[in-house]
Amino acid sequence: MKTKGLKRPKINVVTLGCSKNIYDSEVLMAQLNANQFEVTHESMEDDAPVVIINTCGFIDNAKEESVNTILRYAEAKRDGQVEKVYVTGCLSERYADDLRQEIPEVDSWYGTRDLPRLLKTLKADYKKELVGERLLTTPIHYAYLKIAEGCDRPCAFCAIPLMRGKHISTPMEQLVDQAKSLAAKGTKELILIAQDLTFYGLDIYKERRLAALITALSEVEGIEWIRLHYAYPSGFPVDVLDVIRDNPKVCKYLDIPLQHGTTKMLKAMRRGITREKTDELLELIREKVPGIAIRTTLISGFPGESQEDFEEMKKWVTEQKFSRLGIFNYSHEEDTHAFLLEDDVPAEVKAERAQAIMEVQEGISYDNNQLLVGQTIRVLVDRIEGDYYVARSQYDSPEVDNEVLISTEHYVRVGDFVDVKIDSADSFDLEATPVA
Repeated sequence: MKTKGLKRPKINVVTLGCSKNIYDSEVLMAQLNANQFEVTHESMEDDAPVVIINTCGFIDNAKEESVNTILRYAEAKRDGQVEKVYVTGCLSERYADDLRQEIPEVDSWYGTRDLPRLLKTLKADYKKELVGERLLTTPIHYAYLKIAEGCDRPCAFCAIPLMRGKHISTPMEQLVDQAKSLAAKGTKELILIAQDLTFYGLDIYKERRLAALITALSEVEGIEWIRLHYAYPSGFPVDVLDVIRDNPKVCKYLDIPLQHGTTKMLKAMRRGITREKTDELLELIREKVPGIAIRTTLISGFPGESQEDFEEMKKWVTEQKFSRLGIFNYSHEEDTHAFLLEDDVPAEVKAERAQAIMEVQEGISYDNNQLLVGQTIRVLVDRIEGDYYVARSQYDSPEVDNEVLISTEHYVRVGDFVDVKIDSADSFDLEATPVA
């Protein structure tokens, strides 16, 4: 008589969207691994009988990519290549009822805070003692550290509160424990993420505690860089600037999405700040932290954006000379405040305006990079790609910013910090030679 084997099925976790989703997938994978599942991340072999898709639902392009990925695995299930398909994350949180009818091949749908329920479906235990533990999908030498979930901001264009809920800060001691665990495994750079970093602590400590958190994390042995992503300009905690300036472990880098360069559009977007206040904040940041790299994100074609509004924003970008910049075409999201407005900027105009902004930024980036030629800077080596080691300075975040290329004719190690001399540069890449 044969007995049923106890071996757990292999699971492939597929992650779409932002770094917050990467973090969530890593937590999920750690839980699965502790329950004796074999786990892969984004395997394209279709050799795992179970697929879990962690979706993004932020804007139209992200939703389309998520739906296409679900359809790809639904087809694989129909063809007998996979047995079970589960969907979680932001798209599922928001649109599960509609998608359930359209894609019946999906076995179950889960929201952004349904990890215990998803594990229960897989006959796995949610292990509370593993809170904060992850299986990293990034190279071991850097990791995202999510310090809060959700958002309380009323931005007109944003559906994040609908998908992620209200802001909930993670207690500081838990974050320090996570940092210690990561450092023990070889992590050297922590990239702090949240929907709004600067709100950190208000809910549990009744005051903004981001500066105190950064200081506590910097005391963790093995952590050498701490990078800040997604700061909100309104109510910015100025004490953070002193920490960035004075603490050698904190990168002179700040990601602060500003969304637009005119008071009219900022008011329409419900950002709680004017162009004048924005400029004052940028001046203060640069005054307090000389040489800081400021990354920002803008939106093209928000309802009511005239050609004059766009031209003013373009002029503002030219004047501000941001170190790093990205721009999204406005996406008309149902159930947001902006959905009540007419989406009156044609798609092709949104795209043209975004392209024009990026052309300005390309010139700014080129000029900034030329100033680095001949200088010696410290970089962290991320990977080998073709004939080059690909590295980053403290002024650059993975995937989105400039890269420093070091010929493989030289010997450096992935995951190490190296001093290099910049030999040449274009708008987004710099070539360098290690300094003995």
